[in-house]
Formats: sequence, C-alpha cells, structure tokens
Amino acid sequence: MRAVEVERQLDMEYRLEDRYRRENGAVFLTGTQALVRILLEQARSDRAAGINTGGLVSGYRGSPLGGFDQELWRQKKLLAEHAIRFEPGLNEDLGATMLWGAQQVDAFPGKRVEGVFSMWYGKGPGVDRTGDVFRNANILGTSRHGGVLAVAGDDHAAQSSMFPHQTDHVFEGAMMPILFPASVEEYVEFGLTGYAMSRFSGLWVAFKAITETVESGRSMTVHGHRAYSASRFRLPSDIQAPAGRGFNYDPNLRWPAERSELERRVLDERLPAALAFFRANPLDRALVRPQGARVGIVTVGKAHGDVLTALDTLGLSPTELTRLGIGIYKIGMIWPLEAEGLRAFARGMQALIVVEEKRSFVERQIKDALFNVRADDRPAVFGKDLGEAGPLLPAAMEFAPEQIVAALKRFFAHTQVELTPAAPVVAPVQRGGARVIPLAISKDAELLTRKPFFCAGCPHNSSTRLPDGSYAAAGIGCHIMALGEAGDTATFCQMGGEGVQWIGMSSFMDIPHMFVNLGDGTYQHSGSLAIRQSIAAKSNVTYKILFNDAVAMTGGQPAEGSLTVRRVVEQVVAEGVAKVVVVTDEPEKYEGQSRLPANVEVQHRDALDALQRTLRAAKGVSVIVYDQTCAAEKRRRRKRGTLIDPPKRVVINPAVCEGCGDCSTQSNCIAIEPLETELGRKRAINQSSCNKDTSCIKGFCPSFVTVEGLQPKRPDDKRIGAIEAEWRERLPAPAPVPEAMQRHASIVVTGIGGSGVVTIGAILAMAAHLEGKGASTLDFTGLAQKNGAVISHVQIASSRSGILTSRIGSHAAHVLLGCDAVVAASAGALSRVASGVTRAVVNERITPTSDFVRDGDLPVSQAIHQAAIESATGGAPAFFWDGSGAAETLFGDAIASNMMMVGYAYQLGLIPLSEDAIGRAIELNGTAVEMNARAFFWGRVLAHDARVIEQVSGTPTRESGPFEWERFVADRVRDLERYQNTAYGRRYQARVDSVQQAERRVTGAAGALTEAVARNYFKVLAYKDEYEVARLHTDGSFRSFLSDAFDGAGKKTYYMAPPLLTRRDSQTGRRKKIALRAAWLDPLLRMIKYGKVLRGTPLDPFGRQLDRVIERKMIVEFEEDISLVLQSLAPRTLETAIELLRVPSSIRGFGVIKERNYEDSRPVRQLYRAMLQSTDR
Repeated sequence: MRAVEVERQLDMEYRLEDRYRRENGAVFLTGTQALVRILLEQARSDRAAGINTGGLVSGYRGSPLGGFDQELWRQKKLLAEHAIRFEPGLNEDLGATMLWGAQQVDAFPGKRVEGVFSMWYGKGPGVDRTGDVFRNANILGTSRHGGVLAVAGDDHAAQSSMFPHQTDHVFEGAMMPILFPASVEEYVEFGLTGYAMSRFSGLWVAFKAITETVESGRSMTVHGHRAYSASRFRLPSDIQAPAGRGFNYDPNLRWPAERSELERRVLDERLPAALAFFRANPLDRALVRPQGARVGIVTVGKAHGDVLTALDTLGLSPTELTRLGIGIYKIGMIWPLEAEGLRAFARGMQALIVVEEKRSFVERQIKDALFNVRADDRPAVFGKDLGEAGPLLPAAMEFAPEQIVAALKRFFAHTQVELTPAAPVVAPVQRGGARVIPLAISKDAELLTRKPFFCAGCPHNSSTRLPDGSYAAAGIGCHIMALGEAGDTATFCQMGGEGVQWIGMSSFMDIPHMFVNLGDGTYQHSGSLAIRQSIAAKSNVTYKILFNDAVAMTGGQPAEGSLTVRRVVEQVVAEGVAKVVVVTDEPEKYEGQSRLPANVEVQHRDALDALQRTLRAAKGVSVIVYDQTCAAEKRRRRKRGTLIDPPKRVVINPAVCEGCGDCSTQSNCIAIEPLETELGRKRAINQSSCNKDTSCIKGFCPSFVTVEGLQPKRPDDKRIGAIEAEWRERLPAPAPVPEAMQRHASIVVTGIGGSGVVTIGAILAMAAHLEGKGASTLDFTGLAQKNGAVISHVQIASSRSGILTSRIGSHAAHVLLGCDAVVAASAGALSRVASGVTRAVVNERITPTSDFVRDGDLPVSQAIHQAAIESATGGAPAFFWDGSGAAETLFGDAIASNMMMVGYAYQLGLIPLSEDAIGRAIELNGTAVEMNARAFFWGRVLAHDARVIEQVSGTPTRESGPFEWERFVADRVRDLERYQNTAYGRRYQARVDSVQQAERRVTGAAGALTEAVARNYFKVLAYKDEYEVARLHTDGSFRSFLSDAFDGAGKKTYYMAPPLLTRRDSQTGRRKKIALRAAWLDPLLRMIKYGKVLRGTPLDPFGRQLDRVIERKMIVEFEEDISLVLQSLAPRTLETAIELLRVPSSIRGFGVIKERNYEDSRPVRQLYRAMLQSTDR
C-alpha cells in the first residue's frame, strides 16, 4: 500500500529539460542552470511583449563559474531556439567588449533586432582585469531593448581560487548597480529585474554569484516569463526619462567632445534612474518590522540564510522576534543602497547590526544614509565591530551561522535585548536531543589528508619536472599543483603574467635562468603577451608551453580559438624566439604533412631533462612546447570512442617488486598504489584509474610488464544475477527513518574528486524533488576533481520552505556518508558531525592519497580514521564496510561503491526517500543507469547481510591477525630452498631460531625481535639477482596472477636493463631499460633461472656488478648484526636490537636505487651497533 501511495506522489512526468522548459510549477535548478534560465526567460518575456531581441553571452570560465560554458554548450539547441548566441571570449575583457558592441547596434544601419540582451560571466580576478571595459561600456550605456547583466563568480573563501576575492568595490568603481541574491531560488527574479533595470537606466548591472549559491542546487517553484514580462515591472513615477533618448546609449553623443556630458549622465541621470526603478520594483524587503521595534538586523546576500539559521538556533521565530522588538531587513541591491526603504525600516530603532561577508560595503553605505537623519531617529550601526566593545563579525574569508549566533548574542547584550526563556539559546544538536561533546580534530600524522594532485598519466607529471639546480615559476592551470612540490617551483602570478616577475627579480639575483610553466589555455587568454614582454626585456628564460588540448582545471573545455601546436610554434617564432623545441610523447605525428617549420626541433619527452639543461645555458628567450593531451580528456575521448584506446596495459609482478617506489618517482603517478603483502609493501597499478601513460615503466625495476589484448576480469554476471534475483524476492523493507529526519534530513557526503560523489547529491536531491519535498545540494569541490576532497551537503525537507541555507551547519548533520574514509575523517567533514546524533556509513577502504607518491613508506591505517569518526559520532551508530571491495567483486570496478553506499544507508533507514523516487532519479541522471540502480540495490542487500559478498566471491572474508612467526618462517624456509637449496633454508631457520630463543629468555615470548629477524634475514638472503628475477617471472605464480586479474590471452613484454646489453648513463647511473618480448624471452628466462648454482661463485657472470657485491656484503653484515644482538640482548637493549635488525627493510630496489639506499642505511646501522656495543650488560 505504501509503495502505491508513493507512486502516486511522484512527479513521473518530470524530465531534465523541464528545468528550462517548464513554465510554472516545481523544478530543480543549480545556480549554473538558473543563470541559463534567466537568459531563456528574458527571451520569452521579450517575445511575449512583441519585442524582437537577440541574446549574447560571453566571458571566460573560472570557478565558481567553471562549468557555465559547458552548460551553455549543452543547451546550444535550446539557446538557438531563443535567438541566444554564446561566444566565449579569449579572455574576460574581450568577452565584455563583445557585449559592449552588442549595446551599440543603434549606431549603425541594418540592425535585425531591436536590441541585444547580454550576459557577461567571469570569476573575481576576471572582474578585476575587466574593470576598464566595464567602466567605459557603462559610461556609454545600454540600449533600450538590450541590457547587460555581468555575472561575477565571487569566491569569498577561496574554495577554488588563489586568494579570496570580493568584487563589490570594482563594480562600484565602474558605477554599476550590484544585485546579490541570497540563494539560487532568487537567481531568476534578480536576473530578470537586473535586465529590466539595465534597460531602463542604461547601466550595466552586476550580479554577484558566490560559490555557496552558484554551486548549490534547490528544488523551487517557477512562474514563467509572464511573471517577469515587461508589464510586470513598474516604471517609476518619481523620475522622468529625457524625451527622445531615455537614459540609454545615445549614438549622437560624440567622443571626445562630450566626455563631461557622458559622465554627467551616469552620475546625474542613470544612477538616480536605477534607484528609482529599484524603489518601484524592490528587491530589498522588510521581512519582520514590529511596531516600536528596538533593534534591526540587516542581512546582505548569502548571509541572509545564515542569519535565519542563527535565529532558528537561538529559538527566535518571527513571532518571538516581534515580541522582542527585533526587525529583519534583507538587502538585495548592495550598491547603490536604496536609502528610503532602509530609513523607513530603521526609523525609531536603537541600533542596527549589518550582517555581510567580507569587507564592510553595505554597512558603510547605511552609515552614510543615516548620517543626516535626526538624532532621535538615527540608530547606531554595528557590523564589523561593536564600537568600543571591539570586533564583531570578521572581514576575512566567509562566516557561518555559528559565528552569527555569537555575534547576535553580543549585539543583543550590548543593546539590552534580553533573550527570555521563551527564546532559549541552544545549539542545533541540542535541539535534536544530542549530547554536545567538544571535539579535538586529530592532527596525528597517520590521519591522512586528501590533497589535490595530478591525474594518473597527467602530462604535468613529467612536463613540470626540472633538472637539478634549476628553478621554475608557475601560473594559472592544473600545473600550479607543482608549486612547492620539490621547492624548485616556488612562485606564481596572475593569469597572463607568467615569466614577467622574473624580469623584475633577475637583475638583483645570482640565478642566471628561470623556467616558466605556461598552460595552453593561459597562452591563448593572455600569456602570449608575457612572452613578448620577456623578449623585449632580453630575459634569460625558457617558457614551457604546456599544450594539453583541454582546459582541464575547469572541466576539460577546449581552449578558445582552435589553438594548435603548429600555430603556437609559428607565433612564438614570429615574435622572435630563437630556439623553439616541441617535446611530445608521440614525435611520429609530426612527420609528413604535420611537419613543423624547419628551425623547430621535435624531441621525445624522455629527452626533456637533457633539453632543459641545454636551454638553461643559452641566452635569451627559448620555448619548449610540451605536447601531450590531458589524461582526463584522453579518458573521456576513449569512452566516447573518439580516441583509440590502446590495448596495452601495464602490470607489476608483485613477486619481483621490491617496493622501492622508483616507479612513483619517475612517473609521479597516483595510479601506482601500495600493495600490502606478507613480505611487505609492494606496488600495484590501479587499472581503473590508469590512463595508460606508461611513464611508470621507467622505474628502475624488472617487475614491469605490459600485456596486450587483456581486459580486467569481469565478475560472473550470470551467477551474480541469479543471487541478485533471489534477494529481490526476499530483501526486507528498510529500517524506519527516524522521525526527525522525516521532517528535515541533513546528509554530508564525502569522497574523492572525479569518483561520482557530486552525482550522489544530485540523485538524492532529484529524488526528493520528485516526491514534492524540499531539496538542496551544495558541493565543496575546489580542485577536488584532481584527486582532492569533495564534500557535498544534501538536505531533504518535508516542504520546500524548510531549508534555510544550503550549507549544513556545524554539528548539524544527521548522516555522514563517507564514500572515502580519509575525507570523512577530515576536519571539514567532522565539523558537521553531531556527537550522539550523526550516524556514519563509511567505506573503510583507504584509497592512497597524493602523499604516497612522494613517500612510499607512508603509514596507511584504517583504524585511525575509523577511530576519528567514531570519536566524533560519540556513540551514535557508525557502520564501516569495504564498499570498494564489494563493488569490485560485484561490478568489476570500485566506481560502483558510491551508489552502493547510498543503498547501504537507505536500508538502515538513513535516507528519507522512497526506492521508486531514487530509481527514477537514477534514470533521469542518465549516467550508468543500470549499474547505479543495481549498485543501490546491492548496497541494501549488504547492509542487511554483509556475508552475502562471501557467497558471491566464493571466498570467506579474512580478518587480519597478529604475526604468526612460526608459519611465516616455515614458508620462508621453503622459499629459500626454491631460491637456492635446502642448506640455504636451514641456514635461515637456525639463525631465526636462535634469535627467537634469546627473545623468549628476555621477554617470555617471541615478538617484534623475532619478526624483525624473520622478515629481514629472508630479505637479505633472497636478494633478487638475474637468476631469481628469471625464476619469479616464469615459475607460474605470475601467470596465475594475470589469469586472476584479466580475461583473455595476450602478449607480454618485459621491461628490463640487462647488464650485458645495456650501459649506465653517465649522469644518472641508470641503465636504459629496453622492451623484451616474452615470446622469446620466457624460454631464455627459464634457462637463466637454473644458473642459480653459480650465484656467489667466481663463475657467476653477474656477480661482479656493484649491486651484487653489496647484496652479498649485506648477508655478512646482517649475520654479524644477529651475533651482536645475541651477545647484547637484555630488556634495556631490546628496542635498539629490534631497530638494528630492521635496517635492511629500507634497502630496497635494484641497481643504482639499491646502491643509494644501502649507502643511506650505513650510518643508521653503525649508530645502532655502537649503541649495542656500548651497553654494559
């Protein structure tokens, strides 16, 4: 019966296009989509009014407006239906100049439209650089049926910017009115009001779209173009437009003769006209204005929702506010301030508190507006400070409702407003019945941090590298993540200034040369001018133009203007760059018709280090064009079938791998992950994230193999389908949703960028929308798509009016859905957790962070992350399970784990939605519909019975336990017998036994000392020489490893540096690895492995190599260390003895890598030996 009732409640007719086409009723819109809807509604309004207009959009992408151009491209057909053209600018000011031109169609004959309504977009720094255009275009004015809305992506808290920014003062300086919507629900109303104001007053109008609104989504009611038609807006009666010309652009005014008249019209006519229009069509509103009000709260933009949340926290309902004499005035146009309404609201009040983020802007204007008011009608105005009582609200970054609660309490106390028992001051979690426990977020070094990092196979992994002794400067783009990585890329600049800082500092420094990283998008935007400046200044600099064929930082858009490598090369040569070299992973593509100018070299990327050494010694400006397609874009094109997917995959033979990490050092690739084995940490390639760059093969290690024609093994879909069908018949209904969550549920979702976390929020919010509930999402992403942290705030309310702000307040979450345990245990996530209330569902699998690339020994502990989360939840149920492992078992890909997490939480009664609504939302989302629907169901199943995964996999889940030294030693003895002979195994057994007996005498049991000798004595005895590598590649275990991981029969290729076939590089000491086909090498390896009888003898052809000499020396030294430990062991020397016998664990790798690690270990070994030798037994 319940399912039938829910079915009737669902809006099954809803389609995604309704967000733009539905004229009246409920839609779900993100801030980005709402901006598109503004354009469509304006076009519809004009058509309904019989006005023949066109639309034009231009600007330049940048977070928080990073995806606006993509949405415009997606809606290309719809925009064309409404005569709206999207023409992105090469940069922000050129985009604005296009719109300036569109307002001047009256200056020439032959116009086909009556006007062009226009929209500019750009992030805060783009507003800064476009100030000259804004000022000039605004002085000349807009056309009568045109109008301009300038959308500024303001990033108050630098979520995705170099620094926080506030564009208010720039627009004020350009004399442009500024509208500041408090939420995405206000976007359409504010946007269309802005166009109407722009048309009436002749001014460009700014529209402030901050991260917290434009990157949020809401279920809302729309009213269609008729609600915003020309007749909807009232013309002011208190101002008259000049006859014949209005306030708009006047083509009859000529420059330069009438410059003073142009300025006069802006100041004396247009700004007063804008204020008059705003008074007639106000967006400022007195929401609460009691008779005889004592104090007032003035809210500005996004802070309005924060204030309402703070008042709710304080228990101050509208009724209670009225009783206490507290008014609320909401400001919609933040410049110029409409003073008449403000004065009417404030009349007779004792004091006002102005709540606005960033530097004082509205507060200053309010003080100006009230300055000449009669003293008995003039309230005191507070905001950033409380007068002599000190600071009140911060000017830096952003603030949250909790800070406003504290500020309001101080303000009320200062103005003697008593919060009586009818208005208790309570924390949000207390109101939910929670225990409030102050939490100290752990700063333990083992609590990992999910930081942004280059994608697997990213060109910047190689292109940003420098020769020893060189330095580089960064700019804007993904490559900025190289900043500070090794200390040699230390500075950055604004977009388009790359390399010019070096001109300023070079005359005052001893450094003779600088490399400068310059992205292809930035080059096209404005960076080419920086190269021209460097040439003019005769700077010694090498520009590395990183041509990646996509603007990956904001979503993979193409650089404007169809830029090509050939075009870049020709441009810089024409500018006078003497030396230009193209570096690429595919030099063959420049042969034949693609050949570059004769004086331009093409080199393989492997030659980059040598090339940079040559160029840094040359005088003047040189350019390296590093041509390699963005890895994420390659992945997208392969999925779309527009780029061939190479059949070759890289795998690591774990038996050969030493875990030295040189593959990570060479490739800087995050797809190389730790593989924990009984013999220690090795390395593995994550085939799901690998983008087939193959730079890891350069790691000096013979464990790397490529396989062609193999595909990662798929699960047994037929068998899994049968089990799934059985569970669909008998899976019980989910647990009941707690009553409080039925009214309003706050869900924090955490995960890794690019893994579908944002999709979870979108699906849950859409499902709530389909049920007619209130829903909101807010995504904190920043650089998260580059392997960084994503935190999504999802709220579901029984009514659309039940959500005050898109951000979930501190300690106000009902559910923590941890798709990634590292992010779930971060301060940003745990600050939302309410002790005793928040229930956690967490994927316990720890996906390696970027720190592992740099530190291969980085401790990775599930337990510490689990402990941090459980500490925060304070006794509320917390569920930890291996969602990634379950997804791999069921779907062959961990990407399915996110939707499985949703299903898991749903079965536990933590998602207040119907299964039908979630299923329909998955369908509407349109991405991997079948997989996501099944993943949701399987999450439910495993929440009900976790053991089902064992039935699917056919293997029981193994629990890790303490070290079993006896079994371990027995296994190693057998390994050493295979490695050499029986005597070799007995040699190992005897010494391990002697240490074990000695430890028992001292401590009563075999423990860490026995483990240290068992592990490390085996390691030094079983060194991986040519005979052992040959055996490990051909003994059948690697073949089994491949058959377990892949389907199909493929061709193998080994990558080795055989000492008899290769020479050492004079600079690096490395031998050059070569590709060796397994078809002929495997038989040879089977023969070589029998050469073990020569190991260590004078007849050993490999025995005189330095690494072989070191390995034999290590055996002798370790046996000496064992003897020293046996002689000196006592309770007080035990820890030192353990550390001494652990020293070989750090001596990993092959060839030059092992040699270096051995040399690094010698002082450590000597220290521990000296400590034992000096101990008086």
